[in-house]
Amino acid sequence: MALNLQEIPKVASISKEAFIRDYYKPQKPVVLQGLVSDWPAYHKWSLEYIRDIAGSKEVPLYDNRPVSHKDGFNQAHAKMRMDEYIDLLKKGPTQYRIFLWNLLKEVPALQQDFSYPDLGLPFLKSLPMLFFGGQDAYTFMHYDIDLGNIFHVHFEGEKECILFPQTQTPYLYKVPHSLITHESIDFSNPDLDHWPALKHASGHRTTLQHGEVLYMPEGYWHYMRYLDAGFSMSLRALPLRPKNLGKALYNVVWMRYYDAMMRKLKGEEWIRWKNEEAIRRTHEHLQVLEHSEQAG
Repeated sequence: MALNLQEIPKVASISKEAFIRDYYKPQKPVVLQGLVSDWPAYHKWSLEYIRDIAGSKEVPLYDNRPVSHKDGFNQAHAKMRMDEYIDLLKKGPTQYRIFLWNLLKEVPALQQDFSYPDLGLPFLKSLPMLFFGGQDAYTFMHYDIDLGNIFHVHFEGEKECILFPQTQTPYLYKVPHSLITHESIDFSNPDLDHWPALKHASGHRTTLQHGEVLYMPEGYWHYMRYLDAGFSMSLRALPLRPKNLGKALYNVVWMRYYDAMMRKLKGEEWIRWKNEEAIRRTHEHLQVLEHSEQAG
C-alpha cells in the first residue's frame, strides 16, 4: 500500500489573475512551466556554471544524520569549497546537501540572472536561497519556519517532491517543538504497517525538471529527493493569512529558542522524548479517528 498522493498539475503558462484565483486563494500546489524561460539563469545555470562562478566559496553541508541535542538550529554538519562539492556531486550518490544558501549575499553576480515573477504576491527580495544535492540525497519531511509561500525553481536533473497541507499534520508523526516529522520515516517508500497513521494522510507529489517552478502554499509540509545531482532556488513571500502569520511569529520568536534551551538542559533525553511523543500523539489521534469511524 502506497501513500495517498495526487499528482500536482503542471501548467504551461498562467496569468497573474488565474494563479491567484486557481492556486493562491484556494492554497493548492501547482508546477508552473515556462514561468522562468526568459531568465538568463534558465539557459546559463548548471552545476558547471556554478562551479565556475562560485568555486572558491566555502559552503555549509548537511547530511541525514539524526537530530542531536548538540546541534544548533540549522547547524551545518561539514564545510567544503563549492568546486570540491560539485566534483563530489558528479562522482555519484552522496548524502551531502547545501541548504538555505543565500546567493544574494554570497555571489552578487547571480542576481542579474533572474527576476521576480509578477504573480500578485510580495516577494522577500533579500532571501533567494539555493539548495544543492547529489543523487539520492533527500530532506526530512518538514515545513518552513515562516510558513511562507514558496516558489521552488529547479535546475539540472530531476527532483521528487512530496507535499502535505497543514491539515494533514495529525497523521504525519510531527515531532513536537520542531518543524519536522519523525526522522525514521522514509517518505519515498514508507512502511505503512509501522507508521499506520500515514494511510490516512492525503498529499501531493511531482517530479521537477529543469526550469519548472513548484508553488508550495503557506506552511506546506515538503519532502525533497534528488533523483539526479542538481540544485534549486526558492523565492518566498510571507504568509498573508493571519493564522499562519501567528504561527510563524510563534516559531521564530519562541519555539526555536525554547527547543534550544531544552536541548541544553536535558540533552539527548529531550530528543528521545520528542520522538516518542510524536508517535504517541499521532497514534492517540489515530485511535480516536478509528473509534469514530466504527461508531459511525
